[in-house]
Amino acid sequence: MAEANTLGQTKMPLVGLGTWKIDKPVVADVVQQAIKAGYRHFDCACDYGNESEVGDGLQKAISSGDVSREDLWITSKLWNTYHAPEHVRPALERTLADLKQDYLDLYLIHFPIATKFVPFEDRYPPEWFFDPSVTEPKLEPVDVPIRETWEAMEELHRSGLVKNIGICNFGCSLIRDLLSYASIRPSFLQIELHPRLTQEKLLRYCRQESIEVTSFSPLGAESYYSIGMAKEDESTLANSVIGKIAAAHGKTSAQVHLRWGIQRGTSVVPKTSQPQRLVENLDVFDFELTDDEMNQISCLNQHRRFNDPGDFCEGAFNTFFPIYE
Repeated sequence: MAEANTLGQTKMPLVGLGTWKIDKPVVADVVQQAIKAGYRHFDCACDYGNESEVGDGLQKAISSGDVSREDLWITSKLWNTYHAPEHVRPALERTLADLKQDYLDLYLIHFPIATKFVPFEDRYPPEWFFDPSVTEPKLEPVDVPIRETWEAMEELHRSGLVKNIGICNFGCSLIRDLLSYASIRPSFLQIELHPRLTQEKLLRYCRQESIEVTSFSPLGAESYYSIGMAKEDESTLANSVIGKIAAAHGKTSAQVHLRWGIQRGTSVVPKTSQPQRLVENLDVFDFELTDDEMNQISCLNQHRRFNDPGDFCEGAFNTFFPIYE
C-alpha cells in the first residue's frame, strides 16, 4: 500500500511523530530513532518547548546521512503571543533557528487566540500567561484580527520560508471567513480527532474545500491523564469494540485507531518515546478496516474534546476562554 503513505497530492507522510510532551532530555534521541524506523513527518510547535532538542535530532540524522532534508516533512506552529503581523516572521525565524532548518514544510496558526506579545528575550516559549509572576496571572487577549495574522503567514509562504501554511483548532465558521479573503488558501487544518471526537461535519467541510486534515491526539485520552484533562475510563484503547477489531486483524488497539484515522482521509501524529511503539505506529499499511468496522469505531463518538481552552484555561490559567462554542 505504498501509494497510501502520503496525504492527497502532497508529500506529507500519513503517519508522523507528534513531539508534544516528549521530554527535552530524550527527544533528540527519539527523533533519530524515529528516522531510523522510517518516520519522515515530524509535528512540532514553539509552545511544546522542545524545538531546539528536536532540531538537534534532525540535524544529527541529516548530517549522518540517515535521511535527506528533502525527504522530511517538518511542521511547526505560530504561538498565540505572535499573532500581530510584525511578530509572525520573527516567531518563524526563532523556530527555524531552533529546528536548525532553512524552511518548514508547513507552518500553522496554533490557535485562533491572540494574546499580548512577550519579547523573546523575556521568556521563550512564552506559554499562556503574559506575566506569571503576578499574584493572579491570567491570559491577556489582544485585538488582532485573524486576517492580519493570515496575511503575514502568506508573506512567509511567498518568501519561501514555508512551503505550506495552515491552521489548527479552527471550526467551519472561522475557516469559511478565512477563505473569503485569503490570497493563499490554507493547505491544512490540524484538529483533535479520535473515536470519542469524530468531527464528521468539519471533516466533510474540509473535503469540500480541499483542505487536508491532520489528526492530533489520534489515540484519544492517554496524553491528557498527566495534566488532569482526561480520566482513564475515557480511553478507547481498552474498548471492547476496538479490541475485537484489533484481534480480527492481528493488530493492536493503537494500530486500529491510527488505521481508522487514515481511512477517514486524515494524517495522524501520535506521540511516543518508546522504540517499540515507534515501529508499531508506522505498521498500519498492511491491513484495511471494513466499512462496518469503521462505522463501529465512529459510533463510539461522544463529542468529547480533551484539548479545549474553554475548559482548561479557567482552571489552569485563571481565564475563561471558550473558542469552540
